[in-house]
Amino acid sequence: MGTLAMDERGGGPAVVLVHGGAGPRSTWAGLESLAARWTLLHVYRRGFGASPPPPDGRQDFDVDAGDLTEVFAERRPHVVAHSYGGFGALLAAARCPDAVRSVTIIETPLYFLAPDDPGVIRLKRLGDEVLTRGPDADPAMLREFLALAGAPDGTSDATTAAVHRAWRARLPGGARPDLGAIRAAGIPAMVASGDHLAGLELICDRLADALGARRIVAPGAGHFVAAAPSFADTLAEFLAANHR
Repeated sequence: MGTLAMDERGGGPAVVLVHGGAGPRSTWAGLESLAARWTLLHVYRRGFGASPPPPDGRQDFDVDAGDLTEVFAERRPHVVAHSYGGFGALLAAARCPDAVRSVTIIETPLYFLAPDDPGVIRLKRLGDEVLTRGPDADPAMLREFLALAGAPDGTSDATTAAVHRAWRARLPGGARPDLGAIRAAGIPAMVASGDHLAGLELICDRLADALGARRIVAPGAGHFVAAAPSFADTLAEFLAANHR
């Protein structure tokens, strides 16, 4: 279906899962139980799995949005997006709100929502350093960023590959999804975080306000919120309540 590779699991209405800087397997561990009622479509963003490489080898949330618009139009799914994947998901939802049943956004760093907060400024500086310089980033900043992103072991092959994939990506500071359009369309929304970083909590609070969204905090798994003990049940309840 379309440009992107996807794994399909379960049966029932479609739930599209859009990962960020880590692949689907790491990002969505913990949601297996949802396959009993829902068809889980694990999307592979460009550069991951069997999906094509991104243009010029550079991750770009606007390219993601074009890809996801095609996916959403095909199935009219519920959408669950994590971290960098949330930029493309929100952009696509704003462009084609009739193609989306609901959106759940997990720790997507929309810096413009809290530009003056010291914690957000620090997070932006770390992220920009790693995305701009990749493996040549300041070692201390790289270690701190990876720890916040849920990859404290900076020497593993998987972490090294993730850093190279993120290198030269379009910077999150340029993302400006039309949150008002999503809210005006009446798309049910939920915003989730893992209670491990104050700057991300503030961004998620403000995103929830902008979308008129349900706001949940699911601690216990750091940035990989889907694996937190309470998250799968909460997501299942939200999907069921908003399937129409």
